[in-house]
Parts: sequence; C-alpha cells; structure tokens
Amino acid sequence: MNNNPIGVFDSGVGGISTLNELTKQFPNERFIFYGDTKNAPYGSKTPDEVFQCTQRVMDELLAQHVKAVVIACNTATSAAKPRLMQAYPETPIVGIEPALKEAIDDGSHNILVMGTQLTVHLPKFQTMMAKYQSDHNIYAVPCPGLADYVERDDRSGSVERVADDVIGTVLG
Repeated sequence: MNNNPIGVFDSGVGGISTLNELTKQFPNERFIFYGDTKNAPYGSKTPDEVFQCTQRVMDELLAQHVKAVVIACNTATSAAKPRLMQAYPETPIVGIEPALKEAIDDGSHNILVMGTQLTVHLPKFQTMMAKYQSDHNIYAVPCPGLADYVERDDRSGSVERVADDVIGTVLG
C-alpha cells in the first residue's frame, strides 16, 4: 500500500472545504494542501496561464511525493485538467465538478450560476449547461471580483452586495 500523501490544490484557500470533506471520506489518508494565493484568482487568466500555474503547483506537489492530486478549483479543473493528465500520465488527477450538477440533482429548476469569467465560458461548463438547459432555466453569470472577496473571507457584506447586484440584474 502506498502511504504517500494525496495532494489537494486550489487557486486560493477555498479548496480547504474540499480538503475537509476528503479527510472525512478518507480518514486513513494523509493530505498536502497547496493554495496558490500568489496567482489567485485563476478565473481572470487565460487557459494557458491557468495551465502554467497548475503545472507549477503539480511540480511542487510531486516534489512532496504525492500519490495522487485533487484539483479543488472549478477553473483549474475546466481549464487545465486534460492537459495536466497528458503532462503527468503516471499521476492520478481528479477534478471537481461545477455546482450546477448538484443544483440539478437537488431538483432545482431555476438556477443562477455565479462563476469566474473563465469558468462560465469554458467548454466543460457550457457543455454541462447545454445538457440541462432544456429542462431547467439556467443563468450563468460571470462575476469578476467575486472570487477575490471569497478568498479574502470578506465578511463586510461585499459578497452579498455583489450577489444581490448580479441577482437583480438577472431578474431584471
């Protein structure tokens, strides 16, 4: 049995919630978390820039002898995971799915997705949205700056104001 840790990374610290769930699901595993706060947020970058950032993170994690990597970032999963799998074929790489699927599974019919500019326009998300669009009212809205508020754990009400503005705009 391989006792090496599993690497988990995000463009910031939001992926700690994924790490927390992984530790519950796999209590006998060890984990290394890498929050790439120097380059956060990934959502305002190009797919090539995201790949370059994630490649640096992969190299750092592999230097720690991880046995697998979990990408706890929607943008990194959508923009870089296929290329990372090609670049690191010996390393199992798992990415997270957009929360849209969870909303669909919960039976919601009117769904507002607030994401980074890059995430809501990438083929992965667009394909998922198209799959469910006929049975659901899905509104995907890029929210520049929202990831910054979340990463800063801003409790001043700024996140709520941004969300209210977006919701108000969508609802007309």
